[in-house]
Amino acid sequence: MIRNILLTAIVGLLLSSCIKIVKREELLGKWKYIKVGNPHVASDSVSATELEREEPYILFSKNDSMMIWWGGKVLSHGTYKLDGGTIHVKEILDSAKTRDFNFYILKLEGKTLEFETIGNDGSKVVAVKQ
Repeated sequence: MIRNILLTAIVGLLLSSCIKIVKREELLGKWKYIKVGNPHVASDSVSATELEREEPYILFSKNDSMMIWWGGKVLSHGTYKLDGGTIHVKEILDSAKTRDFNFYILKLEGKTLEFETIGNDGSKVVAVKQ
């Protein structure tokens, strides 16, 4: 357990140190997922066909709210705070509980955003701005 926490912290520091400072205005808007994978596995974890069918996207709003849509339904929602190349998310769960996690921005160039979460169930997403 402690080893996993330490590894997560080290990877997070390494990822955030390699990223340019992202401006909030660059992040705002709707980002359609075009590739979803696991950072620990070479292949995509979601097929191109499923992405086309389910039309997932993440929406970052001016009021610091974040929503992830999948299959026409809200998969996750909450608030976010941008800190350099890290998006700190406070997800609102059922029963008014919350969960905190980070998205680490690997790349934000023009209309392409690449970010990931870390840990055993981490994911890596490539999205394009709509």
